[in-house]
Amino acid sequence: MTLVLRFAAGSHKGLIREGNEDSGYAGPRLLAVADGMGGAAAGEVASSEVLGSIVRLDEDVPGADLLTLLGDAVQGANDRLRQMVEEDPQLEGMGCTLTAMLWTGQRMGLVHVGDSRAYLLRDGSLVQITQDHTWVQRLVDEGRITPEEAETHPQRSLLMRALDGRGQVEPDLSIREVRAGDRYLICSDGLSGPVSHQTLQDTLGSFYSPEQTVQELIQLALRGGGPDNITCIVADVIDVGATDTMSGQFNDVPVVVGAVADTPPSSAAADRSIADTPAGRAAGLGRGPQGAFGPAEGYEDGYGAAQGGFGPAEGYEGEAGYGYPSAEPSVYGTEDFDEEQPPKRKRRGLTVSLAVLVTLGLLGGAGYFGYQWTQDQYYIGEDGDHVAIYQGINQNLAGLSLSSVHESHSDAPLKWLPQDQRAQVNKTISVGNLKDAEKTMTDLVNWAQLCQKVAGAPTGTAPQGAQPGAAQQGAAPTQASKASFVAATPVPGEKEKTPRGPAAAAPTTTPTPTAPSTSAPTQNATPPATAAPSEQAQQPQLSDDDRSRAESCPKQ
Repeated sequence: MTLVLRFAAGSHKGLIREGNEDSGYAGPRLLAVADGMGGAAAGEVASSEVLGSIVRLDEDVPGADLLTLLGDAVQGANDRLRQMVEEDPQLEGMGCTLTAMLWTGQRMGLVHVGDSRAYLLRDGSLVQITQDHTWVQRLVDEGRITPEEAETHPQRSLLMRALDGRGQVEPDLSIREVRAGDRYLICSDGLSGPVSHQTLQDTLGSFYSPEQTVQELIQLALRGGGPDNITCIVADVIDVGATDTMSGQFNDVPVVVGAVADTPPSSAAADRSIADTPAGRAAGLGRGPQGAFGPAEGYEDGYGAAQGGFGPAEGYEGEAGYGYPSAEPSVYGTEDFDEEQPPKRKRRGLTVSLAVLVTLGLLGGAGYFGYQWTQDQYYIGEDGDHVAIYQGINQNLAGLSLSSVHESHSDAPLKWLPQDQRAQVNKTISVGNLKDAEKTMTDLVNWAQLCQKVAGAPTGTAPQGAQPGAAQQGAAPTQASKASFVAATPVPGEKEKTPRGPAAAAPTTTPTPTAPSTSAPTQNATPPATAAPSEQAQQPQLSDDDRSRAESCPKQ
């Protein structure tokens, strides 16, 4: 029985990130995914350099101990990052995760740092074989939260371990026995975050080839929102016979994806000892297609090198919270690092641009939320010759009004409001919310209607029996009408003994004793109250409170 790996790898920048900071490498013996972090501090550089440092493991070293090889390679990669930061302080803050598997033909060595993951599908069941080095995972291990709560915890991306060149790295190391039919998945959290464990299991168990499976997994992550860079490797353990050459023909060509494919790491290119090996040639590849297959179906326009899926990331929000005690690390392979050092990257202009963008973003966000706040405010004010409810605040910003008419009330004319009410409306009446605004408006409408009632009483002509010349004596018609209207309204509970209309208020004319005439009796014969009942019937009744309030109505 001869066991070999058939593998495929793919990477996508996702739908949110500006560039791809993930790096992936799949070869006959080595499978590795590194998720860069640091944004402007070069997360893509960190992931590329780490894979470039460990890619030499893809060469067969007879009799070597798997865990020793993996541990030394990871420490050497961490030392490389430390050296780069010392040479270029602007790289401070860069780092990456690393999950890698080293294959011997019968066993698989596993090294893991961070929150990238490795899974094993065996007999239809998917098992996560790495443990996240995150704050949330620690809470789960301590029983403080459940795994379900961890999936939506706001601190789920806070790393407790990573490769960042700051000290002695402490990776998880383990050995796994392999079987024919096993399927391994290594991925960044851009896949394991938006795609559930059950969906991963169903997808890994539903497709025959690793190439098809990688395509489908990337599609699933994009359908889930693609919030982060997506990188994954699928590798099948297959049993090939001595005469079966077709099954193993894909196993000699390493696949490089993500940031490491865009910018080959300097450490691998400088290592002359592996320059002419398959691993060395793979590490030196320039930007190329997504592994050994084409774009996933339905994503041809945004998947692959031609569409700019990779490149230096800008604005990637780096994680914080990890770190280790300071220690003087051992230097691995520094004799190679002194050769062909790449030119230092000029980041000052990039940093300034990012600072400007961040500032503009903050100002824009503050303006947006400030405007949203104004739209929850209401006040009462004038709208032409009547009253209206306004939404917003009574201010202008750069010539733009921060309020608009929410509801105009033509049934509340300003001219019918009492003087004090009209003055308040002129200055605007502040209210707490729309409900309070509607209540205040109801009161103003009632005021206007009351004053219109009062002013709408019969005016201008003195009733029969009124004292001649009353108008000439200075009484304004509207004032007389208002007074007569109020006087004509009976007090509730008071028995109406005599009419209270305008006719009753005017004294009758005394007949001339010396010169009786036919017209005088006619005038005297008309009782003062004959017109009052008709007038009183036409006038609406007012309560004591309305009669008191009516005194405040404007004199029209």
